[in-house]
This record gives sequence, structure tokens and C-alpha cells, in this order.
Amino acid sequence: MTKTLTQIEDFHSLVTANAPMFDTRAPVEFAQGSFPHTQSLPLMSNQERELIGTCYKNKGQDAAIKLGHELVQGEVKQARIDSWIVFIKNNPNGALYCFRGGLRSQISQQWIYEATGIDYPRLKGGYKALRRYLIDETQRIMTHITPVIIGGQTGCGKTLLLNHIQQMVDLEGLANHRGSAFGNTTTVQPTQISFENELAIELIKKQNYSHLIFEDEGANIGTVHIPDCVKNKNSQADLILLDATINERIKISMDAYVINMHQDFISQDLLNGFDNFSNYWLKSLEKIQKRLGLERYKIMKSQVELALKAYQNTSHFDGFLPVVESLLVDYYDPMYNYQIQKKMDRVVFRGTRLEVLEYLPSLSIS
Repeated sequence: MTKTLTQIEDFHSLVTANAPMFDTRAPVEFAQGSFPHTQSLPLMSNQERELIGTCYKNKGQDAAIKLGHELVQGEVKQARIDSWIVFIKNNPNGALYCFRGGLRSQISQQWIYEATGIDYPRLKGGYKALRRYLIDETQRIMTHITPVIIGGQTGCGKTLLLNHIQQMVDLEGLANHRGSAFGNTTTVQPTQISFENELAIELIKKQNYSHLIFEDEGANIGTVHIPDCVKNKNSQADLILLDATINERIKISMDAYVINMHQDFISQDLLNGFDNFSNYWLKSLEKIQKRLGLERYKIMKSQVELALKAYQNTSHFDGFLPVVESLLVDYYDPMYNYQIQKKMDRVVFRGTRLEVLEYLPSLSIS
């Protein structure tokens, strides 16, 4: 008699525990979107999946299953089982899934059981069911919580403020982007699906708070789009404005976009790090060329090139100070001043970082 192997239906416990999972879908499917704490350990390669899919369309399920067993057998099969066993030994409290919780995860689960005697659970309904759960939870939670938005001029330290608040959702952190032309980090952004999944899990973990703090964002953060239910609710929420002096803003921006960014590039690639940092600055500046106007762009590009050369000669980034100040005062501030005028009716408080932190407890925010 075939043993009935375990399925997981309690998605809430799964995601709040940061349960590790492995994804038996093909790599191309995994690349389109996945869940946090998940590793791609496919049952089939992209090519095998394509061949089996064609067979299924032309000859039906039985023929496709037969072809699958022919393609994944012997050493190929053993290598995949071995990779799953390594994952299971390292993550005994995890789970596996395929797209719909169907044949691929059932076969993988059965092979693991036959090889080890371990009943390693699979997600009931697979990726599709968990994805649906996360979308539904995002919408449900956003209808119940009260968002409060932190706004302020570029470089005023909104992210630094968020890091002092427990009841917050860091959209830019989840998007791996700072939300401006210079917002790229040294690593790629998540896919739209992966961003939405991580955001949903963050909301699920913090849904018991009555209020949650978000940073004031546009519709997009880099290449990812904020889900409509989040964007629409936040666009009507109370707004707190964070004030900072121009000197404070220059220092914060120098730290974020120059000093720390350079260090990140060097840490990632010692040999090419400085060249990558230089390209980051020049390409980011190019993105705003039209808004700057040709003459101002040429001047600023020349300043950046001189600042980069000065760093190579002196190991000091002081040459970036006038560039950063000009970007803040002449480029970002006029845009901010225009946009904030449309939101002033939502402002409930404004002040320095310390003043904002002292005000938040009155909203039951810690």
C-alpha cells in the first residue's frame, strides 16, 4: 500500500516561521518569481520541461509521464535526489512544492521517501495556492490596518528613521532600491512577483499592529510596482514630514550614495569595483539628463568625472560634495516642493527625527 505523504495547508505558520522550502519547478519558472527562504532544486531542467510539455499537448498525460521518467532516470535522477537530501538535512523543518502541488512535487516527495524514509511535506496546491494566499492576505490586511506615511525631502533620512521603528514596512528595502534615479544598489532588484510575495509576508507578520509606518513612495520603486491596494490606501493616509537641514541631508546622501555605495561595489568586486561605482554615477546622472537640461547635465557630468579622478588621486570623496548639494537643492527639492503641495492637507505632524520619534507613541506606534 502506498503511504499517503504529508501536505501543508497552514500557510500562515509556514511564512511567519520563515520556513525554508525548495522549488521543484524548472529554473525558468523559479526565475519569474519565488518565495523568500526558497531554493531552486528542480525535478526537470528547462529543456526537459519543454519536451514533456510538448509531449503532453500532442500525446496526453500518460505519454508525458512516461517521457519524464525516461528523461529523469539513472544518474540524473540520483543527482537530483541527492541535492534534495542535502537540503532536507540542512532544513529538516522545511517543505517542497511545484506549481500546483501536482505530479512534480508528488514525484519528488515520493522519491525522497523511497530513498530516505523521510516524509518531507509538500505544499497543498503548490506555488499557485501560496501565491494566491499571499495576494489575498495583502488585500485583507491593508483594509484593516491604518497606514501612516513618512515623507520629507530627498536625503532627510527617512530610511534611517524607519530603522528606529518596529511598526514599519520598508518598501524600498523589499524592492532593493532607494526609489530615485540614483536608487540602484549593487545587486539586482527582485522580480515583481517576488517583491509582492515578500511584502505580503511582511504584512502578515505585522498585521496585529493597528498602525504601520510606510515611506512616501510613488507608484514604482525602480522596476517594481507597489500593489494597488497598498498604493491606494497609502495615498490617502496621514502624512508625517521629516525635517532636516541641508548639511544633514548632504551628509546622509554622501553616506548613502557615495561612501557606502563605493564600499558595496568594492566588496562585491575588488578588481572592478571602482569602475562599477563610476558607471553607477554616470549612468544614474544620464537618467535625469532631460530633466536637468543639456547645459546643466554637462556641468554636473564634468563635476562627477573630476570627483572620481580626485578620489583616485587622494582617496577622498570631497569632490562629490558640490554635486550632491546641487542635486538636492537644484534638482530634487523643486520636484519635492511641487509634489508636497498636493499632500499638505494630509500632514498631521512635521519635525526632526527626534521630534517625530517622540510624536509616534501618540499614534500607538513604537
